[in-house]
Amino acid sequence: MFTVYVLKSASLGKRYVGSTGDLPARLRQHNQGKVRATKGGRPWTIIYHELFQTNVEARRRELSLKSGRGRAELDRILERRGSPPEADA
Repeated sequence: MFTVYVLKSASLGKRYVGSTGDLPARLRQHNQGKVRATKGGRPWTIIYHELFQTNVEARRRELSLKSGRGRAELDRILERRGSPPEADA
């Protein structure tokens, strides 16, 4: 299984969308500062995730959520779940 995940930075209030085959290990990498894109926003927490059968499906969804329409869709999903959208998304 592959996971598309959304992280939220406790220090910056920003979101990060990614995909992985091992979510716990990937979250550790983000929080240990081993991922350049998220190094400055530690600590990170998972606020949303989706599971996929293949890496191709997960990457396609990740790219979708990083698009303008995808960010708007993610805002709606998080709003329904009671998590406020990113302030500057």
